Amino acid sequence: MSLFSDPRIAQAFSYLPDYLGSHVRVSLTALMLGLIVSLPLAILARDRPVLRGILLAIASIVQTVPGLALLALFYPLLLVLASFTLASFGFSFSAFGFLPAVLALALYSTLPVLRNTITGLNGIDAGVLEAAKGVGMTERQSLLSVELPLALPVIMAGIRTAAVWVIGTATLSTPIGQTSLGNYIFAGLQTQNWVFVLFGCAAAAVLAIAVDQLLALIETGLQGHSRLRTALGSAGIVALVAATLVPTLTLTSSTYVVGAKTFAEQYVLSSLIRERLRAAGLSSAQREGLGSNVVFDALATGNIDIYVDYSGTLWLNQFHQTEIKPRGEMIAALKEMLAKQNITLLGELGFENAYALVMRRKQADELGIHSIADLAPHASELSIASDYEFFSRPEWAALQKVYGLSFKTQRTMQPDFMYAAVAAGEVDVITGYTSDGLIAKYDLVALDDPKQAIPPYDAVLLLAPRRLHDEALQGALKPLLGKIDITTMREANLRASGSNADSSPDAVAKWLWDQIKAR
Repeated sequence: MSLFSDPRIAQAFSYLPDYLGSHVRVSLTALMLGLIVSLPLAILARDRPVLRGILLAIASIVQTVPGLALLALFYPLLLVLASFTLASFGFSFSAFGFLPAVLALALYSTLPVLRNTITGLNGIDAGVLEAAKGVGMTERQSLLSVELPLALPVIMAGIRTAAVWVIGTATLSTPIGQTSLGNYIFAGLQTQNWVFVLFGCAAAAVLAIAVDQLLALIETGLQGHSRLRTALGSAGIVALVAATLVPTLTLTSSTYVVGAKTFAEQYVLSSLIRERLRAAGLSSAQREGLGSNVVFDALATGNIDIYVDYSGTLWLNQFHQTEIKPRGEMIAALKEMLAKQNITLLGELGFENAYALVMRRKQADELGIHSIADLAPHASELSIASDYEFFSRPEWAALQKVYGLSFKTQRTMQPDFMYAAVAAGEVDVITGYTSDGLIAKYDLVALDDPKQAIPPYDAVLLLAPRRLHDEALQGALKPLLGKIDITTMREANLRASGSNADSSPDAVAKWLWDQIKAR
C-alpha cells in the first residue's frame, strides 16, 4: 500500500480544519499581542540606554526558557488569577488552552521585534534626522514619516522571525489544552503513528513559510510603495484568518469535550468515548495530550466534560492522600471527595492500569529479581527510565522511601519508547503500566510490589460539574462500565502500539467496542 493510499492520510486531513484553524488563531493572536507591546516599548527605549538594556535583557531571558515550560507555567498562574477574580469580583475566565498559550507565545515574540526595531531606529544616519528637524518636523512627524519607513526592512525582519518562532512553538501548546498542529505530533509519538508525526511537522513548516512569505510581500510592497504587493500580502493574511473561523462555527454549547492524557491508552479510550457519544447522537470534540493536573483542573472548571482517570492518580496527586486503602474503600472515598467538587465518578471501566517497575525477563532472572524488594540491593548499579511525570509524582517518592531505591542514572523518555529501550538494554528498569501489552510483546516482567507502595489504579470515568445531571451523557457511557477487563485492554494497547492503519486510536476503539458488545 502506497503512502497516499494509507487511510491515516485521509484521517489526518479530516482533522486539518480544526487543528490548522486553532493553530493559526492562537499564533496570529499571540503575534499581534507581541507587536502591540514590543513596538511601542522599542520606540520608547531607543534613546534610553538603561531602559533599552533592561528590556532586551528580560526578552533574552524569556528566550532561554524552554517553550513547553513557558507554556505550562502560564496555566497555573492564570488558574490562581481566575480563582482570585471569581472570589473578589464575581467573575472568572478560562485558564485552559487559548489564553495561556497566547500569553506565553506573545512573550516569545518580543525579543526579535524589540531588538530589530531598536537596531533599525538607531541605525538611521544622524544627518537624515537633522534634515528632518531642519525642515520643521516634530519628533512625532519625524518618527512616522522618516524613521519608521527607513527602519522598516530591519523591523519587518524581526516580525518575520517572531512569526516563525511563534508558529513553531505553538505546536507545544497541546498539553495545556490548546488545539494546534502539535496534536498530530503528540498523538503520533504516543501511538507510533509516524504518518501523523510527519503530517504535523510538514503542516507547521508550510504554515510558517506561507506566513513568512506573505509578510515579505507586505514588506516589499511598503518599501517599493507598491499598493498591489501590500494588498496581496495583506489579503493573504486576512484570507488565512478568515478560513480558520469556519471550523469554530460548527461548535455548539451542546458539544461534549472529551479529555485525554499523554499516553496511547488515553487516546484509545477517548476515541471509544467519542464513538459512544456519536452512536447516541451527541456531538463531541477532543482535547488530548494533557498532563494529569491540567486535565483534572480542566474538568473541574468545565473546560472539558469527561475523561478517564485512575484511582491511584486521584488519590495521591489530586487529593494528596498518603494512606493506601483497599480498592473498594479507595473508590468509595474518592466518590465522596469528588462529589464535594460536584465531579461525578460515574463508575469503573473494569481494568487497572497501575505503575510498575519493569525489566527484561532475562536480566531479572539472571539477577534473581522478582520484586521491587529484590531490586533494591542492585539499584545503585542499574539505570531507570520513566515518562515525563513520574519522577515528580508521589509514587516515585513512596517507592524510594519504602524500598530505599537509588539508581545509578535516571532518564526521561516518551512512554512508548521506554519499552523498546529496556528491551534493547539501553536502560535496565522502566516504569511501565500493568495494562500495557508491550510488556508481553518485548518479553518483559513487571516486578511485584510486596510492600504496596503503589496504590490501586482502577480506570474510572469522571464527569464535569455541569454534567452532574446529564442523563443523555450518562446513558451513552454506562454500557462501558465494568466491561473492559485487563486482558482486553492489554490487547487494545498492543494494537495501538503498531505502525499501520489499524493501529490508529479510532480503529482500536472500534475493535474494543466490538469486544465489549460480544460479552
